[in-house]
Amino acid sequence: MSKEILNVVEVVSAEKGVAKEIIFEAIEAALASATRKRHPEDLDVRVSIDRETGDYETFRRWEVVDDASVVFTQEEADAELARLLAEAPPPEDDDGAQGDVEEPEEPTGPRVFDPNRQILYDAASERMPGLEIGDFVEERIESVAFGRIAAQTAKQVIVQKVREAERAQVIEAYQDRVGDMVTGVVKRLERGSILLDLGGNAEAVVGREEAIPREIARPGDRLRGYLQDVRAEARGPQLFVSRTASELMVRLFTLEVPEIAEGLIEIMGCARDPGSRAKIGVRSNVPRIDPVGACVGMRGSRVQAVSNELAGERVDIILWDENPAQYVINAMSPAEVVSIMVDEESKAMDVAVQEEQLSQAIGRGGQNVRLASQLTQWQINVMTEQQADEKNEMEAGKFLSLFRDQLDVDEEVALILLQEGFTSIEEVAYVPEAEMLAIDEFDEEICRELQSRARDVLLIREIASEEGVSSGAPAEDLLLLDGMDTELAYGLAAKGVTTREELAELSVDDFTEIMEIDPERAGKLIMTARAIWFEQEEAESQPR
Repeated sequence: MSKEILNVVEVVSAEKGVAKEIIFEAIEAALASATRKRHPEDLDVRVSIDRETGDYETFRRWEVVDDASVVFTQEEADAELARLLAEAPPPEDDDGAQGDVEEPEEPTGPRVFDPNRQILYDAASERMPGLEIGDFVEERIESVAFGRIAAQTAKQVIVQKVREAERAQVIEAYQDRVGDMVTGVVKRLERGSILLDLGGNAEAVVGREEAIPREIARPGDRLRGYLQDVRAEARGPQLFVSRTASELMVRLFTLEVPEIAEGLIEIMGCARDPGSRAKIGVRSNVPRIDPVGACVGMRGSRVQAVSNELAGERVDIILWDENPAQYVINAMSPAEVVSIMVDEESKAMDVAVQEEQLSQAIGRGGQNVRLASQLTQWQINVMTEQQADEKNEMEAGKFLSLFRDQLDVDEEVALILLQEGFTSIEEVAYVPEAEMLAIDEFDEEICRELQSRARDVLLIREIASEEGVSSGAPAEDLLLLDGMDTELAYGLAAKGVTTREELAELSVDDFTEIMEIDPERAGKLIMTARAIWFEQEEAESQPR
């Protein structure tokens, strides 16, 4: 029997790739279970197998317990538990009064003494001096034979132990590989998910959300994926792989393009519409190397290899540029950008293209502009040249009105400020004086006066804010209203009138009651604010 045990350990260990110690422990547990079944009473049994010879011994054992921690009948245990519950103090609130804020922990009753598995400390000490509470007293008993019945009993225990050991080995082997690319063979398909055999008893799952849409995978196909997560779970998959992650495309290009692996070319970003199209930004760390050409490869061989691996996903190789505007222009390929406006504050760009290229620039379902935005990390607004010109004119008009009304200057001065790149009162107020003096049309006196007026406007805003403007500063449509000045706008905001719409709803009496203003001027401002109502009514009345 000893040789048979050693043979079983050797074969199972080699077949499953599990440590022999795991198999020995499984057989010991199985033999202990078989031994307990031969006895009517509930015994605590331990089996010890000699790892060298395969011989084994069986021991019955008793746990050493404290005399004071046990009772001898269930009735005594119930009575003791009832006494503890009765003596338990009631819950108290923060003031020491009784309440039901928290339920008290229910006292744990004493254990009923089990002579089949326990021995009192005093009795154990007489038999074996030096024992402590929690130790075991053992007595050798007859061992069961490791025959057909014992082997059958051991089978399930061995299978379970082996399975646990295999899963632990998988976790240990892959827990440091999260973020790597893995390759596996399709084992089966389950409800849209793909189960991959990675070899070495390791299996990974490509979830429905992580699988490339409309990709046809068949058992036996080899697939690559990005290892996203490793989780130790009792059942089911433990390795979670993605076929849609942008990192997978980065790993594939690193594999196909030696210059990337060597650090000569760097991937700066990747955006994917899995299975359809992708954009990848690259730059060269060596001037003599063309990063785009290197990634495309001879006759497109390198980029085609990546595309084939990802179910035919088309890949645009984009040249990275440290200038964000130029990078966006490159990313909009294949559309050609005519002009571009950058708003650094909101990190957005208005991109103008020829009208016949508008649909190409946007792409099917907005795909091209969406991928370009994801790649560059800028919000991209695509429009035609005409739309861009109209928007620029509208923006210019808004800034002209801003400077004209708030700085109290004429059209010519406001236009000069706009042409020099000023777009806010703050810029006029705090630009270095030398930079302002560099404007040919302005002398020292004009520059100082403009900056003084701009700072006065900002001071009025700050004072209004400190006085508790209900909704903050006045809205832009109120500030830019014809006939409105900054002081009056902030005064209205202080009274809760912050928008053009709110001003339009006032009567002349309401206006003069909250502000010291000539009734005639108040009426003109109200009618100017209401003009948009009449325009809307007229537009709605026009036949369609």
